[in-house]
This record gives sequence, structure tokens and C-alpha cells, in this order.
Amino acid sequence: MAKVLLAVTGGIAAYKAIDLGGSLRKRGEEVRVIMTKAATRFATPLTFSAVSAATVYTDAFETENGIILHTTLSKWADILVVAPLTANTAAKLSDGIADNLLTMTALAFEGPKLAVPSMNVRMYENPVTVNNLLKLQRNGWNILEPSYGHLADGEYGKGRYPENDNILFEIDRITGPNDFKDVNVLVTAGPTQEPIDPVRYLTNRSSGKMGYEMAKAAKVRNANVYLISGPVDLKTPYGVERKDVKSSEEMKEAVLEKMEWADVVIMAAAVADYKPVFISEQKIKKNSDELNLHMAKTSDILMEISKVRRPRQFVIGFAAETQNALENAKHKLKSKGLDMIISNDVMRTDIGFDSEYNEVTVLCKNGDAVRLSRNKKCSIAKNILDIVKTHRVKLP
Repeated sequence: MAKVLLAVTGGIAAYKAIDLGGSLRKRGEEVRVIMTKAATRFATPLTFSAVSAATVYTDAFETENGIILHTTLSKWADILVVAPLTANTAAKLSDGIADNLLTMTALAFEGPKLAVPSMNVRMYENPVTVNNLLKLQRNGWNILEPSYGHLADGEYGKGRYPENDNILFEIDRITGPNDFKDVNVLVTAGPTQEPIDPVRYLTNRSSGKMGYEMAKAAKVRNANVYLISGPVDLKTPYGVERKDVKSSEEMKEAVLEKMEWADVVIMAAAVADYKPVFISEQKIKKNSDELNLHMAKTSDILMEISKVRRPRQFVIGFAAETQNALENAKHKLKSKGLDMIISNDVMRTDIGFDSEYNEVTVLCKNGDAVRLSRNKKCSIAKNILDIVKTHRVKLP
């Protein structure tokens, strides 16, 4: 876990940084907070301390164990995050002005830095501010652009404080491994829906959470990620390109369309195995005690992939099983020509469907098997990518 130095400046969005500090705490990060004098007009140091379980510093001339704070804090942190960043502090940082604890610490800090500008749209788009942010980028700062939307003063435009989830993502990306940089990763996630009539369909039970965590984990490691998603109620991971599909046929076409582009293919979607042969144009009325559906197999997307995959593409399948999980997964690994398969037991109620947790066994083409014990799906996804890294011949 990273040591995060969260620096808060005097913008109206300062109160939103309280939740950021709390989220960092929940993830197990060690947090310390610097607040400018202006920031304390919008949120109190006591609130930040209580929510983030962090020591809060406001005075440039405080000492800690006889050492001036800005030198101590600049050595302690793994990453410096300025959220929100006002136009005033951006101007100071871009010119190397060190007149308060935040700017003094930033000038002494040699690690990765993330700035989150948030201000009135006209201030943000002013050429002076634009130039200051460009100067910060040239000096090694990572800049997370603000969002579009309604601003605190009633105006509308670019200047809103972005979602804290996006800031957390950037912290992970900046402090994490860069080992999937420029690798094209194709991920499928969620269920498919096979229509019976205009109002009914057959589907597989899948929340899509595991596939979405795989997409997010790959993006955090700087991969180029394309997510093909069945119908789910999930937000697109930050920085990921997403295509929505419904039926197994739509998913097949979307996958084949991106196969030439992909270096790594992660097939986490729960694709329906059968579909109705006849789709009624009108709603089927409940006129009898029984309804017989004539079903046909859907296209086997993994088999279709095997026909068109190019050399060095790394293809990963998922096997959700209710019995003989490992034996069935091994058969699927071999019969589909996969490089790796992720096996999990979906009969357990503490993992899998709709859960934030999973427990899987990763089976590799060379015979290796790695058991990943019950953990949050985000951690399972990271561990799977670690295994992909070691088993893939060579990432470009």
C-alpha cells in the first residue's frame, strides 16, 4: 500500500477531498494531510483527521521531532496528491514559489505527483491557468482533468472536481507497475440475453463484476483496454473503452472485430450456450400450462477465436462450474486451445455471483496451477494479471 500525502487547497471542492481521504483509509493506505489556510475555510482539519485517520498539517513552521515538516513529509510520501488544486496554487507550483507548507513540500518532493484542478470554468480556461498546468506537466506532474458539469457558482462547464474513484484509479496507475504499457487487452464481461419474444429473454446469471475488475486492473497497469459488455449495472472503468452488446451473436461479432487488435484476450463474459430457434414477434400469451421452446446452440466464441488468432496472442477463458470444477476447466483449456483458464465454483454463496469476492484456480497451458484464495475481486484480478505477465512469452 502506498503512503499518500494528500494536499488540499482552498476551493469549494475541498469538502469532496474528505471522502477521498476516507476512501484511501478504507483501502489500507497510510495517509497524511496538508491543508492550506484557505482550505480550512471550507473544511476543518478535525474532519479530515477523523475521516482519514490521518495527521493534518497546516503550519509551514511546525516541527516534528525537531525537523521542519516540509522536509519530513517530502521524504515520507510515495505520492503527493493535490486535490483540489486551485488556480492560485497551480500558479505557485508552476513557478516554484514556496510560501506555505504545501508549496514548500511540493518543491522538495521527488516522487510522483498528481494534481486535480477544480475551479470556475472561466478560470480553468484562462490562458494563464492553461499555461501553468502545461508547465506542471512538463515538470513531471500528472494532471487529472476536471469534469464537465454544473459548478458551485451556477455556471456550467469544465471545472468540476472529478469523481474520487477516478482519482483513486490515477493513484493506483501512477504508483503501480507499468508492465502492461502499450499492450492491447480485450475483455468480455457480463451475461448475454437471447430473446424469446419482445419482452422475454434467456440469460446467464452474471453481474459482470469480475470482468470489469479485469478491465480496470489492466488499465491501471497502463494497458490499452477495450471492454465488450453484456447488460450490466456497472460503471465503465475509468479510461476504458466500452462496447455494449446483448446477444451471444452480437458479442461474437464484437470480439472477432477486435481480435486483430488484441494482444491479450480475457473472456470473462457468461455467454449463453443455447438460444431459441424461433423468436416470436409478439408477446407470447399465457394460454397454456406449458411452453415448449426449441433451442439451438449459440456460436462457440472461444472456438471462433482459435480459428483467427494470430501468433503470440494470449487467450484466457473462464470456467464457472457447479461440479468437477477443475476437471471441466482442464478439458475446456485443452479443447478450446487456450493459454490459461480461470476456474471457480459458482455453487458457493460467499463468492462469485453478485459478490465482491471470488476464489479461483488459474490453470495454465504448461500445466501450472495457481490457487488464489478468497479475496476481493479487484485483488483477484491483479493476481491473475501477475500470472499472465509471467506466463506470456513476451509483452511488447
